[in-house]
Amino acid sequence: MPHHQLPAALGRALDARGYDTLTEVQSAASNPEVAGRDLIVSARTGSGKTVAFGLAMAAELLEEGGERLPFATAPLALVIAPTRELALQVSAELSWLYAEAQGRVVTCVGGMDPIKERRALQGGAHIVVGTPGRLRDHLERGALDLSSMRVVVLDEADEMLDMGFREELEEILDGAPAERRTLLFSATMPRPIVALAKRYQKDALRIETLGKDAGHGDIAYQAVTVRPTDIEHAVVNLLRFHEAETAILFCATREAVRRLHGSLAERGFEAVSLSGEHSQADRNRALQALRDGRARVLVATDVAARGIDLPSVSLVIHVELPRDAEALQHRSGRTGRAGRKGIAVLIVPNMRRRRIEGMLRLARIPVEWTNVPTADEIRERDRTRLLEKLREPVEAEEADQALAKQLLEELGPDGVAAALVRALAADLPAPEDLLDGPAGDDSRPQHGGFEGAGWFRINAGRQQGGDPKWLLPLICRIGHVGRSEIGAIKVAATHSYFEVSPRAMPNFVKALRRNSPAMAQDGIMVEPSSSPDDHHAAGGGPPRPRTPRGPRPPRR
Repeated sequence: MPHHQLPAALGRALDARGYDTLTEVQSAASNPEVAGRDLIVSARTGSGKTVAFGLAMAAELLEEGGERLPFATAPLALVIAPTRELALQVSAELSWLYAEAQGRVVTCVGGMDPIKERRALQGGAHIVVGTPGRLRDHLERGALDLSSMRVVVLDEADEMLDMGFREELEEILDGAPAERRTLLFSATMPRPIVALAKRYQKDALRIETLGKDAGHGDIAYQAVTVRPTDIEHAVVNLLRFHEAETAILFCATREAVRRLHGSLAERGFEAVSLSGEHSQADRNRALQALRDGRARVLVATDVAARGIDLPSVSLVIHVELPRDAEALQHRSGRTGRAGRKGIAVLIVPNMRRRRIEGMLRLARIPVEWTNVPTADEIRERDRTRLLEKLREPVEAEEADQALAKQLLEELGPDGVAAALVRALAADLPAPEDLLDGPAGDDSRPQHGGFEGAGWFRINAGRQQGGDPKWLLPLICRIGHVGRSEIGAIKVAATHSYFEVSPRAMPNFVKALRRNSPAMAQDGIMVEPSSSPDDHHAAGGGPPRPRTPRGPRPPRR
């Protein structure tokens, strides 16, 4: 329907994009009563705040009649965003919003060609969108002229301060005309944001659409307590249990991102990664893979994932815990967007539960403490999903009907059903069995499929403090296999023996060969062996000559 209360050109743009109604923050920001005032806006991530500040600054930009923007030799509006990704998204949103008004939007972000950006600025722009570092660079080089600036918008201001951009923001704001409007959008209001607002805003109007409670109403917070060695396997089971259309996994470091992404890819998950070491082209490829469904899991650091807008994200997993409640909300805000429901799961090492409980209590974030889904629960969920999928109505083409008839004739109903179930389940990564309770010399749960398993020997026994609780993750890491592929672990005096399932044997042997230099450097030696029962290895036997010192158990 037409948006009569808005400038004509923007109303037509919204109608063309299917905006029947405005969101709460959009309505508040475009209310005639706030015209001309500085604003401090706290709005839920995904609530349409880009369109909100696009509407809010329309009165300062459009000529009388609301049909077009005036000719401008210098930019009239500046939007500052914390990351390249967010700046590009903001630029795209403002471009269609102001297209009817013949607005020209220029983007200036790190990772792009600065010479092309300077040429674009020289060619004239009504609105400039950029990241703090690149904007300051253009300002200091004389390419960015702030003399005609009427509106400055700080998008996700709290994140920009968290990322250390205070100096850049202050230089840019100090260089803009004092009579401009300053619109500050921030999901949280820590002290640095309050100080920034007092210094650079005048009689700012506060607009808050988050509600009284911290967190997001459309996000269900869950927390699971695990042993530190089970974190990766908890991730696998959570992904398999929820089978989200898109999931984001947050890690603290680039190295953790690389390690987890590689592990998930080897298990068969369609995963991409983002961290500070990735170029803009890498980011674009990863995000496009998520948008078109070629990937379903994103492993990322906090900084890399800021500003990412993927409406299909329904699951966020905090693989490594956030530093505080504000970081938790920023991460979790990647899901539960624009009224959709989402789940945010914290994986909490057992020794850190008390601290996390205190953080959540102080932040008034309601959380459900639950257990990591077990392999049996995941298989049951798989069966339920499979039945739901098969019961969906199907409109088959004539060729498909002919093939179905042929299959029925050749295999019969039972054969077709079995083949269909097997085909649909073939690409699902196997769930993991997490360690539960105290572990002894042979604590691995036994599974089917170990007939004909291969035995290996590792140079860590009781004398070296050998314990299946830390040997198991070590074996999985150096052999690039999941825990379900490791059978019994028997600890002797100077060595330990373990089973590898027949299906995992080829990849396990290849991984040992690839990792042999690093293993040798760490004093680890793994070699094929017969069953320890065949040569009475339970008592330990004499040590082999010139055996490396063996891996050391983790510190407790």
